[in-house]
Amino acid sequence: MVGLAWAEGSPKGELAVGDEAPDFVLPGSDGKMYKLSDFRGKSIVVLAWFPRAFTPGCTRECKAFAQQGEVLSKLGVVYFAASCDKPEDNRRFAESLGAKYPILSDPDRKVALAYGVVDNPSGWAKRWTFIIDKDGKIARIEKKVQVDTHPQDLAAWIKENLKPGE
Repeated sequence: MVGLAWAEGSPKGELAVGDEAPDFVLPGSDGKMYKLSDFRGKSIVVLAWFPRAFTPGCTRECKAFAQQGEVLSKLGVVYFAASCDKPEDNRRFAESLGAKYPILSDPDRKVALAYGVVDNPSGWAKRWTFIIDKDGKIARIEKKVQVDTHPQDLAAWIKENLKPGE
């Protein structure tokens, strides 16, 4: 299930802040299925796309989530990393990092295409992160990710702009 919500007036149909985040159901590295709309009205969601498991930058980014993700959890934020890797690859990747958060897999790239993080059905995802508010709207799209401090950077932005817990 992929809801395609393209922004009117955005270049190339790219999603924009304020757009409805495309819904999805994707498998996590923990063996569970995750549906974005299950969090609507309950939690802010961070969806951090990365290009490929077991590559240097992606390993640093996902390790940062494994080590610093608590800053997001303390705010009541649900966070996922996501890539176009196969579920078994992301399961092994998560295990290698000691990740206690789900890494989502989108090997057919349908969700990645809906989010605009791939340019074609065979490409790798761009390193873009979406912050989705409790109403299911895109609150921020981060395209210049600092991999080593990404969770802390996201938490600071969320505290400043979305006022979680209020």
